[in-house]
Amino acid sequence: MSIEALFKPRSVAVIGASGTPGKIGYAIMRNLIEYGFEGKIYAVNVRGGEIEISGRKFEVYKSVLDIPDEVDMAVIVVPAKFVPQVVEECGKKGVKVAPIISSGFGEVGEEGKKVEQQLVETAHKYGLRILGPNIFGVVYTPTKVNATFGPVDVLPGKLALISQSGALGIALMGWTILEKVGLSAVVSIGNKSDIDDADLLEYFENDENTGAILIYMEGVKEGRKFMETAKKVSMKKPIIIIKAGRSERGAKAAASHTGSLAGADSIYTAAFKQSGVLRALTIGEAFDWARTLSNLPEPKGDNIVILTNGGGIGVMATDAAEEEGLKLYDNLEDLKVFANHMPPFGSYKNPVDLTGMAGAESYEGAVRDALANPNMHAIAVLYCQTAVLDPRDLAKIVIDEYEKSGREKPLVVAIVGGVEAKEAIDMLNEKGIPAYPEPERAIKSLAALYRWEHWKKKHKKE
Repeated sequence: MSIEALFKPRSVAVIGASGTPGKIGYAIMRNLIEYGFEGKIYAVNVRGGEIEISGRKFEVYKSVLDIPDEVDMAVIVVPAKFVPQVVEECGKKGVKVAPIISSGFGEVGEEGKKVEQQLVETAHKYGLRILGPNIFGVVYTPTKVNATFGPVDVLPGKLALISQSGALGIALMGWTILEKVGLSAVVSIGNKSDIDDADLLEYFENDENTGAILIYMEGVKEGRKFMETAKKVSMKKPIIIIKAGRSERGAKAAASHTGSLAGADSIYTAAFKQSGVLRALTIGEAFDWARTLSNLPEPKGDNIVILTNGGGIGVMATDAAEEEGLKLYDNLEDLKVFANHMPPFGSYKNPVDLTGMAGAESYEGAVRDALANPNMHAIAVLYCQTAVLDPRDLAKIVIDEYEKSGREKPLVVAIVGGVEAKEAIDMLNEKGIPAYPEPERAIKSLAALYRWEHWKKKHKKE
């Protein structure tokens, strides 16, 4: 039973739709309209009548069965006690997929788990798939679907975000907007009664709009199935996981939160390693890596060149590279080309120090030469803000040179400075060039790309 209707529905019904701002049934209707969904939207509520949302009037159907057309997806936002009946009606209607926003199921105890199980049995009888329950919805940017009660203005991009936590998932959606991280999809999976991480990985494996997958996970129900799927998908696309519940107490908290079994953490660590999954320990780290893994091409070799205007950040980046096992290119014959872009007291040894006098021309020439040399496989451009060059002008140079080169090599940027530096970082990230406020973060994110690439190479041989 395919889950394609979750991402590419031709029509969406919101069961529990409301015309009252502040209600979840209102927020989901509004998000679908304002994010620009081009399919049909139907409002369903036992009260019937008519509602107006974002300037659009809707006739309210008393049941999904009363809708005269086909319904691909039904978002269910009614109290838990009414959900079984609604699922039955969705099945009869021929609905393909139903995200259940309502909570009060497996996460509240054994009784709730039984009801959840019955929902799935009912759904499968009709060929209907269930997402959730206990979720905030689903976003798929290529088809302009935003069926959530989270932020409206998700930025389109190549990263698919899957979250087991509702509140955190909504917060992360907001955070990606602020940090200019583009998303292909956001999926809240909550209790995972039917559709689980493995099902979503399989979908995103072949999704042309997704370059990398990031999962916030508290536990898995079918460990073996997940591992086998993750290993297969990792051969094609990188998977980053933030696995919560590392401590014993955290694991207990996770179990009471979504009713999922967290299990011994060391088992997860070993399993992730075998499957090529990159495990991030913090949200910041996960998104740092996601920038490189969803936007950059795979490196064609291990030689990295660091270009900088400050000895200090060059040394910090070098330390980070060594800690991560990255190889700084040291062929002086090749590196000598950078002498053309620096004063006599600069250093073309890697890290290449263009000196504090480096202006637009220095950076432009150095970036162009590094991109053009086939022996230089990846580039880190570092910049300490000085009066010589506005960071936003540097951003324009990097964007221009990278586009002209055909974006064939991984390139990361770190700009250390004030307000202008932040604006420059945003400009780069909006263009899919990973940029950071600290040199170590840029290098460690590049290292994540190399870790995945090396794992893949090793497993291709096996």
